[in-house]
Amino acid sequence: MTTGNILLVEDEEKVRHLLKRIITLEGFAVQEGAHLKGARRLLEEGGVDVVLCDVMLPDGNGIDLVNYIRERQLPAEVILLTAYGNIPDSVRAIKSGAFDYLTKGNDNTRIIPQLFRAMEKVQLQQRIQHLETRIGSNYASFQEIIGTAPDIKMARQLAAQAAPSDAPVLLLGETGTGKEMFAQAIHHASGRAARDFVAINCSAIGKDILESELFGYKAGAFTGAAKNKKGLMEEAHQGTLFLDEIGEMPIALQAKLLRVLESGEFIKVGDTKPTKTDIRIIAATNRDITREIAEGHFREDLFYRLNMFTILLPPLRDRQEDIPVFAAYFMQCFARRSGKAVNGMSSEFIAQLKQHDWRGNIRELKNVMERAVIVANGPELTPDTLPLEVRWQKGARHTSGTFDLADVEREHIQWVVRYAAGNKAKAARLLNIGLSTLYRKMEEYNLVK
Repeated sequence: MTTGNILLVEDEEKVRHLLKRIITLEGFAVQEGAHLKGARRLLEEGGVDVVLCDVMLPDGNGIDLVNYIRERQLPAEVILLTAYGNIPDSVRAIKSGAFDYLTKGNDNTRIIPQLFRAMEKVQLQQRIQHLETRIGSNYASFQEIIGTAPDIKMARQLAAQAAPSDAPVLLLGETGTGKEMFAQAIHHASGRAARDFVAINCSAIGKDILESELFGYKAGAFTGAAKNKKGLMEEAHQGTLFLDEIGEMPIALQAKLLRVLESGEFIKVGDTKPTKTDIRIIAATNRDITREIAEGHFREDLFYRLNMFTILLPPLRDRQEDIPVFAAYFMQCFARRSGKAVNGMSSEFIAQLKQHDWRGNIRELKNVMERAVIVANGPELTPDTLPLEVRWQKGARHTSGTFDLADVEREHIQWVVRYAAGNKAKAARLLNIGLSTLYRKMEEYNLVK
């Protein structure tokens, strides 16, 4: 496994090749440059952790490269090498921000130890930066997974038991049931919480691109691959990789994923040597895995490897008692965000929510509640703040809670006008009445024109 990425800048070819061989044997990945111009270009491309640079180069001084890195706040440490060590240059190099200043020949034994020390400093800074970006962020935890339905309580308990281990987890459930939130909660309750949680939706990316995204590639692997690319397997090193909709992953990639699970290594696109990684895999799918296996779309051996902890997330329609709880939670969130004094839901509003089948599950309910808060004109959410597909379901007549003919007609006219997106002429045609009659009735019922 590579320990980090080194940029070696040395204009003497023999010296450069010798240094590269020594450094590579220590597990570092090495990029080469012979002048400052090329070094700047490689630095701007990113991925360089430590620069080992000769002081005297054909197009400038190595200290100029140190200044270039510091001015642009690039995340790299620099060790300068010189054939003619002198105190003024050494002091100037350290003052400019170089990690160290070594003399070729005299300090050869110090090069590798100093590379490791510089790399430790870079990686420590990366971890600090990563933790700082998390301050104030809302990361999912088991406390945030709300609900009292027996199925969700069982799922939450099993996830909490699985979290401290490094065992793979397979989350099954319909779209919108909270699979990614469960994955985040498992990660942040694990020993990998200080490391990255990396997520990818396997259904949203084509086969060829998905392979490159997951495993990375070597420069020249295909047309357009101008430089090495880290895959998510490397980005998630020592953290968690969440593979959403794994049922969409092509069979060929499933074989490569199985190798990662079994040996902790993979081969990049265009590479011949394996790369090791230490990651935890959490996978999720809304497909019937047993059917996918039977039809030859999913590897049975991969399923058994992922099946150590299988957690089934129930659809929202099977959690009737949790719908008002979710609705109240989302109402408070969106009211606070929008600055509106919305603090209640009418009984008719809640009844309509419970009648809906919620094919989009929690995600759909969240969108509906955001809309309801936006269109609300008072402190309480009422059925008229709901979208038509929630208010008017198959077999539903009206939601006014009364049998008064005028109330029913008023609500029906309002619904048809909304259905027609405010186009009064279209609404009149759908109602099979004249446009003037529609305007008269809207005025009579005090409906917004």
